[in-house]
Amino acid sequence: MAGFLVEIRLHGYAKEYAKETIYSVAKKYRVRGATRKKVVPHISLYGPGEAINLRKVISTIEKVGKKYTLVPFEIKGFGSFETKPKVIYFDIESSQELETLRWELSQELRKISSCQPWDSQKKHHFHATIAFKDIDYKFNKIWPYLKNKEEPHIKQYLTRITVLGHGRRIVCEYDLILKRLLNRNESLNRVLRRKTMVKLREIQGLPPEQPPSTKNWLQKLLDLLNQ
Repeated sequence: MAGFLVEIRLHGYAKEYAKETIYSVAKKYRVRGATRKKVVPHISLYGPGEAINLRKVISTIEKVGKKYTLVPFEIKGFGSFETKPKVIYFDIESSQELETLRWELSQELRKISSCQPWDSQKKHHFHATIAFKDIDYKFNKIWPYLKNKEEPHIKQYLTRITVLGHGRRIVCEYDLILKRLLNRNESLNRVLRRKTMVKLREIQGLPPEQPPSTKNWLQKLLDLLNQ
């Protein structure tokens, strides 16, 4: 049996904002649940699950992914699960497209793999974790800190469906914008990522993004050196 997880990875400003928030909470309150490994802000779509044949899982994701192109969602405020251990997260306001994609994916994957209880429920609480595991005794300090921050309202599009395997390593991604399945090396390729984002703007009818000026890059470098 092969273990796997299906997720959406945040990109652009949303990714940087999420990482900054996760690390600031971890540093300020000395909690490491979400930072024990490399921080990759994401939204889970299915699993963790197990399948006899991972290729069938990948084929299913590709088949479903081909039906969708523009799938919007929005990071909108903070939320928490009053479970043990407690979880603090970014609340995700889904779109009809995202909800339909997630449910169709779940229905197909449950035919060929094991799943979690939430995977069999049509109503799904989309979220991106900020802190968990070791926050129970500090929750009453962390929660007011986040609630006093300005609520994020960051719009995003799902660009790729990511499949993780053993050790939570990327196995492959299906790119909704380029309409192609990417192997691990292609998934990590920055040139291909750039092509995805250029194509996304084209589909949206937006003008090409202008590269930052040399002056802006120099100022960012100076700011980092002065920190």
